[in-house]
Amino acid sequence: MLGRPKPGESEDDLLLFQQQFLAAGTSPAAKIVNKRKVQSQNADRIPVNAVPRDTVTLEALPDLPPSLMPAPPKKSKAGAVKFQGDDSEEQMDLQDQHITAVLSKIIERDTRASPISLPVSTGLAFPKVFHRSEVQSEVKLVSGKKSIFAQKLAAKKAAEATRAVPSFSGFRPRTGVTQEQRSPPPRVTEVSEKEQSTDGGSGGRLGGELSPQESQRIHEENVARLQAMSKEEIEEERNNLLARLDPSLVAFLKSRKSEVSCSEGAKDKMESRKTEKTHEEEQIHSCLTRQSEASPAEEEPMDQKPTEDDIPLKPEKGWVHMDVPEYEKLEWMKDLPKPRRWKTNEEMQARFSFLGDLIPPGVDVPTHLGLHHHGEQPEQAGYSLQELFHLARSQVIQQRTLALQTLARIIQKAKAGDFSSLLKYSILRMLLDAGLLFLLRFSLDDSVENVIAACVQALKALLVSPFDEEYLDRTFCWYLGASVFPLRPNEAEEDDEDEEEEEEPKSKGNENSKSKEDKKADPDVARADTVKGLLKMKVLHRLRYILEVVRPIPSVSLDILEILTRIARHSSEACNEILGCPRLLDTIVSEFLPSTWKIQTPRTGEPMTSTHSVPVAAAMKLTRVLACAGRNMSAVLLNKHNMKERIGRFVAEDPCDLPLEQQEAFALSIEALRLWAVAANYGQACDLYKDLYPALMKMLQTLPKLTSQPMEDGQLYGFYMQRAEVLICLLINITNSTGCTAELQAQLISSSRDQVEHIPPPPVDWSHVAGIKPFLEACVKRCLKEVNCPATWNKVRQLTATYIIYLGTYYSKLIQQPSYRPVDCLEELEQFCSATLFPFLSLPVLESMFEDLRSHSALCSPRSCHPGPETVHSLVSLGFAGRESPLSLLGSKSPFAFLTAMLYLLNTISSVHKGLTEKCSSVLHSKGLRDYLVHSCRGSPPIHHRSAWLLRHEFHFQHFVLQLASKAITISPQVTGQTPLYHYVAVTLLSQLLPGSEHLAHELLSKLIFNQDMIPEGKSGGPEAEDLSCILQLRADGGTAEQVHSNPTRGTLLGAAFKQLPTIRAHYLAHFTHVQPAVSRSKTFYTGQNHLVQSVLLPDMTGALLPADWAFLPLINLYDQVNRVEMKGKTVESLAANLVEMVTSCLQWALLLETWRGELLQGLPLAAKLARLMCVFLTGSNLFLEPGIHDNLTALLLIYCQRKKMDSLDLSAPLPGLTSFQDLYVRLLEQFESVSFGDQLFGCFLLLPLQRRFSTQLRQAVFVEHVSVLRTLGVQLKQLPIPLENYTHPAETCLDLLRQYFKTLVTGTLRLSWCPVLYVVAVAHVNNFIFSQEVVDEVFDAARKSMLRKSYLLTDEALRRHLLHFKLPNVESPCGFDMYEQLPLMRRRWMQKVLRDLISPEVGLEAQ
Repeated sequence: MLGRPKPGESEDDLLLFQQQFLAAGTSPAAKIVNKRKVQSQNADRIPVNAVPRDTVTLEALPDLPPSLMPAPPKKSKAGAVKFQGDDSEEQMDLQDQHITAVLSKIIERDTRASPISLPVSTGLAFPKVFHRSEVQSEVKLVSGKKSIFAQKLAAKKAAEATRAVPSFSGFRPRTGVTQEQRSPPPRVTEVSEKEQSTDGGSGGRLGGELSPQESQRIHEENVARLQAMSKEEIEEERNNLLARLDPSLVAFLKSRKSEVSCSEGAKDKMESRKTEKTHEEEQIHSCLTRQSEASPAEEEPMDQKPTEDDIPLKPEKGWVHMDVPEYEKLEWMKDLPKPRRWKTNEEMQARFSFLGDLIPPGVDVPTHLGLHHHGEQPEQAGYSLQELFHLARSQVIQQRTLALQTLARIIQKAKAGDFSSLLKYSILRMLLDAGLLFLLRFSLDDSVENVIAACVQALKALLVSPFDEEYLDRTFCWYLGASVFPLRPNEAEEDDEDEEEEEEPKSKGNENSKSKEDKKADPDVARADTVKGLLKMKVLHRLRYILEVVRPIPSVSLDILEILTRIARHSSEACNEILGCPRLLDTIVSEFLPSTWKIQTPRTGEPMTSTHSVPVAAAMKLTRVLACAGRNMSAVLLNKHNMKERIGRFVAEDPCDLPLEQQEAFALSIEALRLWAVAANYGQACDLYKDLYPALMKMLQTLPKLTSQPMEDGQLYGFYMQRAEVLICLLINITNSTGCTAELQAQLISSSRDQVEHIPPPPVDWSHVAGIKPFLEACVKRCLKEVNCPATWNKVRQLTATYIIYLGTYYSKLIQQPSYRPVDCLEELEQFCSATLFPFLSLPVLESMFEDLRSHSALCSPRSCHPGPETVHSLVSLGFAGRESPLSLLGSKSPFAFLTAMLYLLNTISSVHKGLTEKCSSVLHSKGLRDYLVHSCRGSPPIHHRSAWLLRHEFHFQHFVLQLASKAITISPQVTGQTPLYHYVAVTLLSQLLPGSEHLAHELLSKLIFNQDMIPEGKSGGPEAEDLSCILQLRADGGTAEQVHSNPTRGTLLGAAFKQLPTIRAHYLAHFTHVQPAVSRSKTFYTGQNHLVQSVLLPDMTGALLPADWAFLPLINLYDQVNRVEMKGKTVESLAANLVEMVTSCLQWALLLETWRGELLQGLPLAAKLARLMCVFLTGSNLFLEPGIHDNLTALLLIYCQRKKMDSLDLSAPLPGLTSFQDLYVRLLEQFESVSFGDQLFGCFLLLPLQRRFSTQLRQAVFVEHVSVLRTLGVQLKQLPIPLENYTHPAETCLDLLRQYFKTLVTGTLRLSWCPVLYVVAVAHVNNFIFSQEVVDEVFDAARKSMLRKSYLLTDEALRRHLLHFKLPNVESPCGFDMYEQLPLMRRRWMQKVLRDLISPEVGLEAQ
């Protein structure tokens, strides 16, 4: 047995006892048990016969909904932050829990206010023993925490205190305040505090209770002072007191109610105090009452204790265990307090009604609406988002349904913009971050139909934008309006791929990307892409089950079809998912697109009982959107799912004859025609044209009536107009398909000989569509006659535009047919133009349309392109929250659709008949068109899905204008005068074109941008004029003779560049050969080669096709290629001749743009331009020494060094395509050290970033890290393209850099003969530093005096004189600056003060 420690044993003995105890392995006398761990172990013990519970879990779904507001993680108390300045001893004292820490903090109780009484003499040897029976208690003993003895003892002490001290009825402690007792005026308080502070006594603690005598004296003084004061003085003192107090404390004191005590004795005391109020209390109470009445926001405390009067339920005697009511537990039964009227600018939690409306805080909402609940703020009506999340997972069906319906309405109102000005954060973003997607997916698996319906409603509100679909359908018949961008988020690349991975084939890359997507967790996928997250959670399978098995009510079925349509618009991959989901499309086609169905005749006003086995337009629209994803998918729909039969069923019969509701019948017929038009875009379903030819002709015969006899029923007339537009759109696509029949037939014949497979021709030929043109041409004449009637013209304008597009398509395909007769065709065109088209072009209404272009343009008004109020990156939409303004590109009076169609026809006619080009180009004389083109080049709206979709239609219009102008330049003198404007628009348009328009970009590059006819400055003395202006500008700016008479001149270089425009065009086209496949795909779509069209869906919207610096793109790509080769260890000494020519062409084009089209590159920062030119010096070893490259670089440098442009140079701003300018400059320094050969031009590029206003790190890179540059940086002062003052002013303030300046000068590293510019800069800054007499810190002052002393003691007389006698920079001076012959008096006195031990007062400094 181990012994216990004994007195006198040291700490080593205790450690020895501990080792012996541990070695013995005996159990300790006491054992610590973790109760929580024991309870958890007991809970884990499940009986063997227990039945396991069925649980449904979703992967990565938390048990509780996450917080709606992102909050930082809670920090543990153990990891408290300690600062360096904290006292360690104080920290130990705060954390020490030993008994000594408690004993060391004993504070003596203040006994000054306690009565002192002498002991009573009893005559006994010992005091009498106290017995509780001798004390009569006035109150009934109640069992509680105090024992009977303790209660008797307390009663005895109270009796003794009553006998010893008389009661003071007017006494009120100054520190206690109740509802009846308010704070006294500040003067009274100050006097009391002063008297208390001067009170005698030592050792008394602050804040102690006053004796009764002292309290009585203070009370009498307060009463006397209040009686002597007037009402105005009392009011003033009260206001001063309230102003000094905390507003929250004042509000609490005003609203606090008296606490009711259960003791009758306490009640008696309170009543006696109320009846004995003094005059002082009444005055203060009356003042504060007036203040509380004046306050409009009367608040009630939330933490007041409930009383018996507050509880509506009164306990009775017969109730078991209710003899002692627990009012805290019955608190929820009391009446709600009145809501507070908040007067604060702080953020508050948003609460919503069941209709999704935002409830303002403080509004008194009736309780019968059911918006009050037992939450954190029971008096506030409405539900927060977190409470709705919690309610959506309730076990009560009605609560789950109500929560989901409320969330759906909130989302709808948020997307409509109802909360944009009321809430700080985005509702959709908060909901998605909180896990709304998982909540909906979880609720979608519910077995209750009501919950499923509410969940589908919420999912539709989240995904579907009704106005987006409306505008997409409205523009379907515009020029190439069926093609839209996928509504998929732009995926940013997280990690840069290695070079080896980039060289892998595309199939491997696709497999790797798919495997990466599969490895991602559902929350990560949903966070980046909402629709992709839903697909990963198998939402399609669940929706198919609901449609197939549950068979919900019609509204739910329609919502599901709209959800599927939105998922299909996401991407072609999403369409493949829908097509590949088992039985999904079969269910939709069989249940919602049957060929035969039972006629339902519901009563008027009653909805349909079921949409199953009844054709629905939403299902037809879904198939149409799926067909847009690709020709293979369209073929599967037409053949496997037998959509050809459905198209014939709903197109052949008039909508009025279909046994459906009229609106649904027309919508179904229109969607069937749209599906057919999409299929015809691939050259498919053309055999239906022959089968349904009689029905189509019957529909065509009704078209003239739409123009001449408008219907009274506006809605029915609108349906007929939409049906007519889609019909003409279908004929356009069929005409394009038949126009390729002859070509495909010829290829098929040749393939039979060569045994090569070719695309089979469609089953229709040109003869099947040739007879429709005269009829539609007559319809165009009829519609154009209605242009003078605004009411009718607004109705038929879009239909007329569709007619015109058909005529343009017809004539563009006619000239490709073997049966083409040029003479007959030209005569037809002349007759049509002279009779119909040219008279219309001369009407004033066309000019008014051109004048309306600017007000409806998306380029001229970028605000119209802004996304909707609720824009989430992971959920893309077009952002249309309601009806568009009439003054927008999609407005009812927008002229873009009609003018685009008209210009398309004019371009086609001028291509077919060259003699009509001049008359067709008369539309370019419009003043409104010129005004629009000028302003359209100034706007640059942000690029996102909405703006891209709108701008694409506007870019079509601009492209046709430029095409027509390029054809009329050599013919029409008026067009020739506007050539610079058209060239400016062409270059601007090229940098703004979007994916899918690669063919237009190729057309601009090959025919317009490098066309010498589009740049008249090169022919009309532009180079000579540029030489003259350059000379005048340099002389005005004080340029040197070398700069003015530089050889070759800028005009000479411009003339050479103008002559080389065809070569420049060839180099740029060759540089963009890597995008040739995309150009080919785009060309097939724009030229109507339907048999080659792979998808109507446009490529992903990733921004503009070309970057803003596309003119410098060859330089950047060449630098990247050379850099890759050098990273492999190879050295690139010289480049091939074709690469040198490409670099020369790129610099010539940049010089031409900067000189004659300078505004085009203003959007690119000057620092980015210089960085692109620096790539020439970093490419190879001697590329910059090539004569053509060197001369053009010099000319560009002189342009960029002009004063206005140099003032805009900012090297600290982030540059596109460049991570850090500092790193680029360091690489430039290393390259200069290696291969510069002391080149003056290279040196000028190095000197530009060393100006004083730029970062000190750039100058330190030269004077600290690359000092050897100073040996070869021999740029002469007269060759410097910018003023020398940019380097010397203002004075340098970096002490380390100043020391480096002085060090390089003293050590001879920096010399005037080696590096004149930086020598002058270093001397100027050192001189300014050593003679500065400003008040600075000790370190700066010591360095200044030390440097002055060392300068004075230099043995190099020339450097010594330069440092001490520097005056001002002067380029004309031999040394680059002027010097004082005699130092100014102030400098002499400063040197005398600093160098007093070296300079005697008698000796002057003139000789120094």
